[in-house]
Amino acid sequence: MSFRPLFDVRGRALAALLAVASLAPVASQARTLEEIKAKGSISMCANPDALPYASAKADPPGFQIEIGRAIAQGLGVSLDLLWIKPRYRANLVNCDILVDSINDPELYEGKLLLSHPYQHGGIALGVAASGKGAQGFDDVPKGQKVGVMVGSLASVVLGKRGVTTSPYSFEPDLLDDLVKGELYGVAVGHAILAYYIRQHPESGLILVPVYDKEPELTWTVAVGMRKSDKALVDAVNKIVDRMVEDGTMAAIYGRYGVEYRRP
Repeated sequence: MSFRPLFDVRGRALAALLAVASLAPVASQARTLEEIKAKGSISMCANPDALPYASAKADPPGFQIEIGRAIAQGLGVSLDLLWIKPRYRANLVNCDILVDSINDPELYEGKLLLSHPYQHGGIALGVAASGKGAQGFDDVPKGQKVGVMVGSLASVVLGKRGVTTSPYSFEPDLLDDLVKGELYGVAVGHAILAYYIRQHPESGLILVPVYDKEPELTWTVAVGMRKSDKALVDAVNKIVDRMVEDGTMAAIYGRYGVEYRRP
């Protein structure tokens, strides 16, 4: 995985995020809108086992897949799903779009073109009911552990602040340990935490949207297109804007328990 080096604090945070979310820029031959229309389909890369984002087997299939299908329908073509794991391997299969690309054109210069942003989110703090008074990472009692993913954006930021962290390789393990009381809290992507709470209402976990006041832990996402033509970008923008305005985008996220935040 590679991306353009960034040297300021914000840049390092975004670079860490890209490493975690596998949203690295990729290069390939692009298909124009005319070519997509002629083919009758648009291809999208997605992870086959990454709910709530995407799944090759689940129903519903993940919000990335639902967004991709809506874009294809808006273009009047079918959606071809190319399953890849991890996502940076998209350059090997030459898909047309990558949903949930970080909305920062400089990161993808010469690689991807971006649609208008459609969702705002970031790293959330998850706590058990006993810690419901926490409004941010500064409220974590000294010495109490916050679970983070190894090498994640959250681990970088919290480490600099002196928050005691416990690294994990798999998100389910991190969340299960929080439920068992082995952690004070967890710092993970808001969609992952929200979906877990929806799937396990008995867990009593609470999502605190700390990204609202943490510039290093927040981002917006857009549809990434493989350096295609302006006609495709314009067409996708119209579809994305319509989905935001008519509530389709909010409804898609809502099916997975994820709050929709308009950028």
